[in-house]
Amino acid sequence: MFDVLIIGGGVAGVSCALVLGSAKNKTFASDKKVGIIAHQKTSALQEALFNNAYGIPTGKLGSELLEESLLQLSTLYPHITQIEDEKVMKITGSFPNFEVITNKDSYLTKNIVVAIGSSNTFAIEGLMDFVYQHPKAIVEKKRIYLKNNDHKVAEGIFVAGTLAGHRSQLAIAAGSGAAVATDILTLWNNGIDAQSHDSIKK
Repeated sequence: MFDVLIIGGGVAGVSCALVLGSAKNKTFASDKKVGIIAHQKTSALQEALFNNAYGIPTGKLGSELLEESLLQLSTLYPHITQIEDEKVMKITGSFPNFEVITNKDSYLTKNIVVAIGSSNTFAIEGLMDFVYQHPKAIVEKKRIYLKNNDHKVAEGIFVAGTLAGHRSQLAIAAGSGAAVATDILTLWNNGIDAQSHDSIKK
């Protein structure tokens, strides 16, 4: 049983996983089991080139970022379970007992973070009732989003990145994933506001 299972290995998903992973020494997070289904084949980063993203060297390829971010996650926070080469097909159950079914296996989790792209090919059974036209995308692109209130779709289900209704910008997607992570940390901390920072003073 995962405490959180993140669906999507792009910017928003890995950003969420990094923040959750970095909180491992906090008392309220030390016993939590976090996983990420790192499906990246349809990520918008596959064809991206970055010259205007904060903190990222000019000319960085999105395909490189995809690989480097998962390596960073596994190196710094090996306690985060990375599930590769699987695609989520269906979600059943309700909080705190969800089952996430992929094309190869199934997983039990208390909470879900959906962090895949906003393409209209989205077809995860169990979430289709939340699918609406994207409010910040050109209509002709036929982008979708999961209807949510501040990243919360339903009890135990969160959404991050462009699928949350944000515009397609790396910094926005990363921030969205981090925001969801801090919301989850706050839940684990009995509702007391929580973040996870590193410092040279520590």
